[in-house]
Amino acid sequence: MIRILFICHGNICRSPMAEFIMKHLVRESGCEDKFLISSAAATSEESGNDMYPNAKAELRKHNIEFEKHRARKITKGEAHEWDLILAMDKENVEDLLYILGRESESKVKLLMSFAGNNNKEVSDPWYTRNFERAYNDIYQGCGALLKFYENRNFQA
Repeated sequence: MIRILFICHGNICRSPMAEFIMKHLVRESGCEDKFLISSAAATSEESGNDMYPNAKAELRKHNIEFEKHRARKITKGEAHEWDLILAMDKENVEDLLYILGRESESKVKLLMSFAGNNNKEVSDPWYTRNFERAYNDIYQGCGALLKFYENRNFQA
């Protein structure tokens, strides 16, 4: 099983959107038994909060199913639990390496690196208010991620 954790600043916008988009894509491709997918935050600012209403609205607009969400911060002990920890931006990457330790560097990547752009970040719609742009980037990144694993015969 391929274990993927999506990370953003507070776990109320980008990372839960990525979690549910990725779950949707693997369900559509019939390979959901090959993945464990979740999300968390790099900070504790939003711990316990549900997904932001505008993020939910954007998912609904694209017929992406989601469930009740509870924001949480990743813990150092989780480093070994995930095959891949995907950050939405470079600040998240730095926060993750601080929390998890530099020994986790090989697991921590920007989501958009799978879409062929190692420097592109998913902009934070909390600040930009552009949830559609965040959705499109996340969908592109998740689609490329699924293709990456399909090409590897679902090997982590």
